[in-house]
Amino acid sequence: MCFLCVSTLRVENQDRCPRFLPAGAEECKIPVPLKMSVGDREEILKYYELHETIGTGGFAKVKLGRHLLTGEKVAIKIMDKLALGDDLPRVKTEIDAMKNLSHQHICQLYHVIETSKKIFMVLEYCPGGELFDYIISKDHLSEEEARVFFRQIVSAIAYVHSQGYAHRDLKPENLLIDEEHNLKLIDFGLCAKPKGGLDYHLNTCCGSPAYAAPELIQGKAYIGSEADIWSMGVLLYALLCGYLPFDDDNVMAVYRKIMRGKYSIPKWLSPSSTLLLNQMLQVDPKKRITVKHLLNHPWLMQGYSDAVQWQSKYPLGHLDEDCVTELSVFHKQSRESILELISEWKYDQMSATYLLLQSKKARGKHISLRVPHLKGHASRTQSAGLEHSRHDAQLDGTEFTLSTPVTRKMASKKHEIKENVDTTSPLRIESAFALPAPNTPFAKHQIETQLQTIPFQAPVFKENQFTGVTPAEKTRNLRNTNELTAAEVLPKKRCHSVELDTDLTPVGSSQKKRKTKIFGSLERSLDKVITMLTPSKKKRSTRDHPRKLKAHYNVTSTQLLNPDQLLNEIITVLSKNRVEYVQKGYTLKCQIRSHVGKVAMEFVLEVCQLSRPEVVGIRRQRLKGDVWVYKRLMEDILSSCQV
Repeated sequence: MCFLCVSTLRVENQDRCPRFLPAGAEECKIPVPLKMSVGDREEILKYYELHETIGTGGFAKVKLGRHLLTGEKVAIKIMDKLALGDDLPRVKTEIDAMKNLSHQHICQLYHVIETSKKIFMVLEYCPGGELFDYIISKDHLSEEEARVFFRQIVSAIAYVHSQGYAHRDLKPENLLIDEEHNLKLIDFGLCAKPKGGLDYHLNTCCGSPAYAAPELIQGKAYIGSEADIWSMGVLLYALLCGYLPFDDDNVMAVYRKIMRGKYSIPKWLSPSSTLLLNQMLQVDPKKRITVKHLLNHPWLMQGYSDAVQWQSKYPLGHLDEDCVTELSVFHKQSRESILELISEWKYDQMSATYLLLQSKKARGKHISLRVPHLKGHASRTQSAGLEHSRHDAQLDGTEFTLSTPVTRKMASKKHEIKENVDTTSPLRIESAFALPAPNTPFAKHQIETQLQTIPFQAPVFKENQFTGVTPAEKTRNLRNTNELTAAEVLPKKRCHSVELDTDLTPVGSSQKKRKTKIFGSLERSLDKVITMLTPSKKKRSTRDHPRKLKAHYNVTSTQLLNPDQLLNEIITVLSKNRVEYVQKGYTLKCQIRSHVGKVAMEFVLEVCQLSRPEVVGIRRQRLKGDVWVYKRLMEDILSSCQV
């Protein structure tokens, strides 16, 4: 990617923004990741459920996942090897660094899965999102709140430096907030571990321009730890002020400001915070304060009796006895053999399971492993839909129930059908979970067509087996939220229902009569569902009311009480700013294109009902793009909605 473009971050010295390239030179191009193949999905689904996308980038997509054995939520970073190209070594650098770093304020790596086309990094899930979104919600932080966060940042960086690494890409969007409201440092793709130690000079020009130290902009050799201190100074300024110290629409103007090291001091900053910023934002790297002196700096010590603790609370060398015992019992192996397997730290399924158990224990949760309902990967992928729904219900602490007459009847007959199913036949494995076909001429025509085309000898992979959306969940969504029309869901179920009605082995007349009776009842129930969901009965196929959400920093309350009025106000602001959007109920998926037509920013806005009565809010989530452009747009939207 291009170093001089504000929204792009990672390149070597020789790469330059197209607007500054000499005539005839090629501009930098950002490849788009390819979709996952069936084989790639099968590999990740051996261990995890896949849910919605929670982030995107030039080379990667991040999905929410759930570990099958522990039930813990994880973030799964999916990278395409072909799209990475020359940046593939940087991914290896990031993986190697995260394997060696284990700290309470660094996002934990759990598992690395590599296929011929993809690399999956399974990481700690931080439901609080980016620190940057927190800044947006507060405009700027008080010194007390900024101090809490900055002590955690100093702790993480002091540990990183103690391990011989320089991060080189410190910024608010690379700091996530976990469920305990603590910061976790992410994205070690640009980190460096000089062979000669941290005092060894580096030459690679990388990072975000707004956070880059003067020596990087000058193209000089630099020391990574000193460059990190400058970036931390810019980060602290952003926390305290809500904007950047060196900012301009023109990139070259930004560089000139950085080289001079001149920035404005807001009137609300205290003398002690002003002094600390001055000590960190020194143009001469030799005059900058060091991490060692930051640990007990007077500003960081205000309200605290102890210096910043930078040592890791979770060193990889120390293994938790309770977690080892649970793994030993589950796998029916000796503690010694389990200890040996974990100590290898291959970041495979064993490493992931241990680390997730350790995370559960640290949060005060009961540590236990659960046996998947179906043994073997093939069986699990064939019936992933229904089983995953049961898993989710159990993990959320609620009893699993089937929510429609059709699925309840299917559940009552499931075990009876399963007894007569040959588990070696992919067709019959699916038949225990598929819905029957409605008794209509159109459906019969579909059945006859499919009988001629379906390859019975090969497994039939369904969409919901890879996305984690189960038949029960689809039916629940249809009933509760009306987000999908009957035409979107029911034809697919008709297509697969042939597997219930059709058997390749002879069936006795009594069996036929019993099956006809069962299927007739199920067909009548399904016809009721079809009638209930037809457009003539439901005026709108999308959600007709906003979701109820708890107050959160990425949810902003408004003075408008009518959700439809708020939605229209948001759309007006988006149109004014030339933002493209796709509406689904009260959710808007938005994107902004660059002057060459590429998608430069993606984000989601949702009108929601807060837990307090008569309060309507806006939930926002940045998926991709420059954070400060995003911040200004959000401020425009939020100010327009406070009328």
